[in-house]
Amino acid sequence: METTKDRNELPQVSENTDESPAEESEQENTAARDREHDQSQWNMERNWGFSLKEIYELALKFFKEMNGKAFNPTYEENLRLVALHKQVSLGPYNPSAFPEVGFFDVQGNDRRKEWAKLGSMAKEDAMEDFVMLLNSCCSQFSPYVTSHKIEKEEQERRVREEEERLQAKREEEERQKQEEARLLKEEEERRKQEAEQLLILEQKKQIMAALNAQTAIQFQQYAQQQFPNSPEQQQLLVQQLQEQHYQQYIQQAYQVQQMALQRQQDSAETLDAQLPASHSNNLVSVRDPSNHSELSQSQKQEANPKPCRLFIEGKPGDMAILAPSMWTRPQIKDFKEKMAQDAESVITVGRGEVLTVRVPTHEEGTYLFWEFATDHYDIGFGLYFEWPNTRNGTSADTVEPISENQDAGQNEEEIGNTKKSQTGSSCSHVNEVVPIYRRDSHEEVYAGSHQYPGQGVYLLKFDNSYSLWRSKVVYYRVYYTR
Repeated sequence: METTKDRNELPQVSENTDESPAEESEQENTAARDREHDQSQWNMERNWGFSLKEIYELALKFFKEMNGKAFNPTYEENLRLVALHKQVSLGPYNPSAFPEVGFFDVQGNDRRKEWAKLGSMAKEDAMEDFVMLLNSCCSQFSPYVTSHKIEKEEQERRVREEEERLQAKREEEERQKQEEARLLKEEEERRKQEAEQLLILEQKKQIMAALNAQTAIQFQQYAQQQFPNSPEQQQLLVQQLQEQHYQQYIQQAYQVQQMALQRQQDSAETLDAQLPASHSNNLVSVRDPSNHSELSQSQKQEANPKPCRLFIEGKPGDMAILAPSMWTRPQIKDFKEKMAQDAESVITVGRGEVLTVRVPTHEEGTYLFWEFATDHYDIGFGLYFEWPNTRNGTSADTVEPISENQDAGQNEEEIGNTKKSQTGSSCSHVNEVVPIYRRDSHEEVYAGSHQYPGQGVYLLKFDNSYSLWRSKVVYYRVYYTR
């Protein structure tokens, strides 16, 4: 029994093996037909401007309406066209599915035979053959298709124009909405400004009322002395005095606020000076006092105070010096290339050395400007102002770098004393404008300006005392402006 079972199974395995190539062949044929159909579809659309289905429907309509009227195909062409139509609508001919026609129905038998000749022709191929045959046997078919193509393009054009019109309408509506929103926003801002102006006017009235209550008698007596016989002129003068008093009050309040701001800035600079050198590379700049004022802009404009300037405080007896403006710019490569063309604009600060560049004030100048950069490493920088009575009453009249070497073996106390003597902090005739601290001048150009406090000599100090192994190459430029 086991042998019989094995024999029955062997043919089954062989049959499954034989069917596999047939299935693969069928899949390949199907793929080939799909490619041919896609190519045929593309050719139809390129030649006729319609898809295969659309051109076939036009051809079928033309055949039904014009056969025997606009054109007369031959008997064989007519049989072929009918057979292709049946192949498309009903599929391949199947004798069992359709009843037999009579023996004497010659045309019916001829149509059956022609249909049967098509075999298993695909529907798409039958549609293409129908169109091509109709076009070959009737010269009027091509103009017929062309007229329908023009009509189709016209419809598409109208649809496209309608879509564009609707799109333009939507865009116009959106633009109107945005314009309305903009106008509404402007109206809100205008109302807000009017409210702020009303508030400012109300505050001004309250302040002037308080001030006038204190000065009404004095101003009235002064006006009577000036115009004893003219009450109208007395009233006008009182109003002028009250307005001037209000402006002076606003200006004084503004100056008080600036003094408070200056104290805050001085405290911040003191804190920065106490930080380590690696954390104190922030630039000192003159801030705009108007950004920190609590008064409204309208009050400032009404007060019209003179511009307030920040001052550097020194020891008792020193003259007040305006604070400098300092900034940086990234064009370090161009700057160094330009300065390298002038040998006097390139100096070397040795290791452990402080080099001082003395720049006297110019009789036609009002501002000193400086710029500097270094190669590869940072360097310390500071600015001082020496008054004429320093150095035995004389001052240099040319720009000169002076090296102030420091031995690396000096102790901290000796270095401190040396720097103290260099900066002139022990002399009341030398003012510190910019304290010495390290700048990343190898990454960007450091620049600044300072208004002359008077006639004297500026001391630009390049400090490399903290470096015991490396010298620093400095590219610098100093000039004055009126």
